[in-house]
Amino acid sequence: MSEIKFFKNPAPKFPEAGTSLAFLAKEEAEKARAYHQSFAPYAPTPLAELPSLARAFGVGRIFVKDESYRFGLNAFKVLGASYAIGRYLAEKLGEDIGDVSFERLRSPEVRQRLGQITFTTATDGNHGRAVAWAAQQLGHKAVIYMPKGSDPTRLANIQSHGAEASITDLNYDDAVRLSYRMAREHGWVIVQDTAWEGYENIPTWIMQGYATLALEALEQLNSAGVEQPTHLFLQAGVGSYAGGVLGFLSSALGDKRPITTIVEPNQADCIYQSALAGDGSPHKVGGDLNTLMAGLACGEPNTISWKILRDYAHGYISCPDWIAANGMRVLAAPVRGDSPIVSGESGAVTCGILEYIMGHPGGETIRKALNLDSTSTVLLVSTEGDTSPRIYREIVWYGRSS
Repeated sequence: MSEIKFFKNPAPKFPEAGTSLAFLAKEEAEKARAYHQSFAPYAPTPLAELPSLARAFGVGRIFVKDESYRFGLNAFKVLGASYAIGRYLAEKLGEDIGDVSFERLRSPEVRQRLGQITFTTATDGNHGRAVAWAAQQLGHKAVIYMPKGSDPTRLANIQSHGAEASITDLNYDDAVRLSYRMAREHGWVIVQDTAWEGYENIPTWIMQGYATLALEALEQLNSAGVEQPTHLFLQAGVGSYAGGVLGFLSSALGDKRPITTIVEPNQADCIYQSALAGDGSPHKVGGDLNTLMAGLACGEPNTISWKILRDYAHGYISCPDWIAANGMRVLAAPVRGDSPIVSGESGAVTCGILEYIMGHPGGETIRKALNLDSTSTVLLVSTEGDTSPRIYREIVWYGRSS
């Protein structure tokens, strides 16, 4: 039965005592952002404050980082895919990514030296579109595999960037294995935002790419007079994005890092289940991973990011799909005086869980465990916009909840 499940980390680590955060230090985040800034479409995505919603929820301040504006692709994923592909090409050239720009990597001279490379990945939509876009921008090819049940609109978005893409009859994790097998058979390069033994460089670079988002948010908060948020909610699929953001903020803020809660769907809660097991190891969940939150429908944690989430997160939540649907509706029609935010089903789940925690009797235990009150400053990230317009309308206009 679907329910809201919460597990509090019994002993979150101090930055100097947990797994190393060196690869997500500020200088690494700044290097990733410098590369992103070399793309013509780059601009920091908006950080919206929702003061009326904060009063309604009973917290001090709410900020939402709106990734629907990222590079015109309606989702944050391009930060990881573009940086990983850039790092891969720079290494092939024997150069440091800090000395390489987007324009250099797409130059005729580099194309002649490297030839045309085929990049492949598995995706529910946003990551695959990001890989396809980055490959197209740099003059390379992409082959994308999508799990069963993927939205045809997301497939068409990927294909619009010149990629060869198809919806398989596999779940997400098996689609990843298919992509990996095809890469080995054909000499392609797999750009996957999860890691396993022997495949760690590219997932590490993807996490570093996501740190651009966190670096922007921290600077934007500082400009709004906030030294650091007190609370942070991060959605997780395999955990790469959550690990990248939490890892950077833990490195940058040290013991002042926000109280951080990881949020997942009931049907794909591998991070929650790994934390609950208590043995320090990542654990898998199987099955069809059938959740409204398609971008979070992952059953096997990224082995790199898992260690960060294990050591530095303060709590873990597994929730039903209606939480995400409620979050979408709240952001689309917040309290009068606040600007609406178009957020997809994976993007809005953190708003939905905050609304539940602060507004429902069942959330009281979680509220107290996380020390959420009228003095709290909460940071949320809307990781995607209406990447499936049909599903967005069904939820926000017509009341679909699962």
